[in-house]
Amino acid sequence: MIGIVLDSFLMLLLVAAIGYGVRLEKKLTALRAGQLAFAGAVTELNQAAGRAENALQSLRAAGEEADMLHDRILKARAVKQELDVLIARQMRLPSPAPEPLRAPEPAPVQARAAPAALRNPLINGLPDDEDRALRMAALAERISGMARPAAAAPRREALPGRDNVSAIMSALTANQTAQQSLNKARRSLDDDLFAA
Repeated sequence: MIGIVLDSFLMLLLVAAIGYGVRLEKKLTALRAGQLAFAGAVTELNQAAGRAENALQSLRAAGEEADMLHDRILKARAVKQELDVLIARQMRLPSPAPEPLRAPEPAPVQARAAPAALRNPLINGLPDDEDRALRMAALAERISGMARPAAAAPRREALPGRDNVSAIMSALTANQTAQQSLNKARRSLDDDLFAA
């Protein structure tokens, strides 16, 4: 009889242990599923952090490019204003009688070095406007010298400042192109920012 009681007591303990094992297995399965979901969330967070880092790098690069283009645009506008002043001064001067075209003579070395010496107003005591006008005249002369063809065909009439106007128009075209590329960079920057 004691054996039957002990066997039934052991059976009850065994049934309780099996029930507890089943409950423990369910909890362990839920814990494993939560751990896998957590690992997936960490992986997605890591990928999102990588995308955000790449977007920040492209944003920095686009910002630096935009700053550089903005500086170039400001410099081009300043040069344009100075060239406009020079053209206005040139138009106010009486136009000389057209001379026959001759082959361009090479400028002496001292004349080419003179505009560089005029860059510092403290050296020669020129006021800022005169110094700027001399520098812009030297710049216009260099631009027109670069744009002048090697063998010039005779023209019917020589217009004063015609070469300067073509150089200025090419500078304005370059300014407009730089502004368009700046606008494209800003648009792509906005698209990248909102895409991230």
